[in-house]
Amino acid sequence: MRSKQPRPSVWFCSMACQGFWTRLARERWAMVDLTEQEKAAIRAAMKPVAEIMEEIGWQARFSDLTEAQVLTLIEVAVGGFQDAMHAMAADADAEVPF
Repeated sequence: MRSKQPRPSVWFCSMACQGFWTRLARERWAMVDLTEQEKAAIRAAMKPVAEIMEEIGWQARFSDLTEAQVLTLIEVAVGGFQDAMHAMAADADAEVPF
């Protein structure tokens, strides 16, 4: 008889397979620290995101936003980050790190 309990969101076919993926995740998929430029770009993206939030309303819960509003927030955040990174890369005084 099959179990009625749902499977966990992550499962492996064997302990060997689980061990392999665990080692791989530790070795290769580790989160790296943000560079100073990336931190500055995130700070620069805050202003356009805040402008969109002003239009939406600061009291709105994220779960109450429409799909279009969420997509707009994501596009503005990513666009602001990319614009800031491009501006920093175009800076003639920027030093090549290698």
